[in-house]
Amino acid sequence: MSTQDNKAGFLAIELDGAGWDGGTFGSLAGAVLAVEAAGFHVATFKDAPEPGRTNALQRAAYAGPVTRTIALAPEVDTVYTEPFHIATQLASLDYVSGGRAGWIVTAAESPAAAAAVGRSAVRGNALVHEAAASIEVGRRLWDSWEDDAVIRDVATGRYIDVDKLHYVDFETPADFAGTPYSVKGPSIIPRPLQGQLPVLASASLVGGGVPVESVDAVLVTAPTPELLVAGVRDARERLGAVAVVAELGVVLDSRGEPAAARAVPETGRAQFAGTAAELTGYLHGLLLEADGVRLHPGDLARELDELSRLVLPELRHRGSLRAPVQDGTFRGLLGLERPATATRPQPPPAPLPESKGTA
Repeated sequence: MSTQDNKAGFLAIELDGAGWDGGTFGSLAGAVLAVEAAGFHVATFKDAPEPGRTNALQRAAYAGPVTRTIALAPEVDTVYTEPFHIATQLASLDYVSGGRAGWIVTAAESPAAAAAVGRSAVRGNALVHEAAASIEVGRRLWDSWEDDAVIRDVATGRYIDVDKLHYVDFETPADFAGTPYSVKGPSIIPRPLQGQLPVLASASLVGGGVPVESVDAVLVTAPTPELLVAGVRDARERLGAVAVVAELGVVLDSRGEPAAARAVPETGRAQFAGTAAELTGYLHGLLLEADGVRLHPGDLARELDELSRLVLPELRHRGSLRAPVQDGTFRGLLGLERPATATRPQPPPAPLPESKGTA
């Protein structure tokens, strides 16, 4: 997919904090329904640990049955989470959302997470190797059931045709920098509704060693809004036809208070501060370069007031933002066909490239 082919882009929004921080949205359901009603195409869920909060995948699963159009993409760590569990839980998310699930791959150094699961901290090249291996395991497990494996044959008492379930026989390659492991398979969940869930990862993680062919979209960050457009162009030139999604923090003039007067924590991400009209002009230009933009609002409720009333309607009027599609899939949003089941014997994984950096 590429907006270079004159396709209107999409908007994603990060819902971190909704339903647990005591803010305007008292529930996650209220927040996700509000952004869906505003016309956003994707809701994402950050996986930073917070006391009393369920993890990102669980929050996305809760949002699945209450929504109809918005895709749901949780961040899921690949370093300290078992790959088999990641794959099966994401497949379940695809079912409860009706084919609207995606996966934002993360691989961050976290001594606290390591201690929580009784592992030594993973650093350096091993982070990228863990991410690449986890993606490969997930994709193999999603294809370990053929589409027609569930037969529900009452006469013979068979629910599945066991000949249509396949081992994945994954083993980490010899140069794997982390703790070696293997996954036999098959999955315990039928093939996801989308066949293969869309996989998203940061451009720096992909450029640092995760194979570009293993992901469906890259997330591009930059220090400033001015540099973000250049970053999108660079990612598209380096990584080819994979979808490119720009990351943008947003603080708007709202409720009589100028954006400049509102304190926003430093994130290292491009931060836009200004009026709704100024943001509309900026996003219109950015969506001519990127396939989509993920917004990180400074305050979800306040920014959503302006975004839903003034920004998204004008972007659709200008033709740079597509309309939501009810009962669509995340793959459809990215312009991807549903893939056929890969049932051929899997070759051993290729040696992982040396990492050049991590997200």
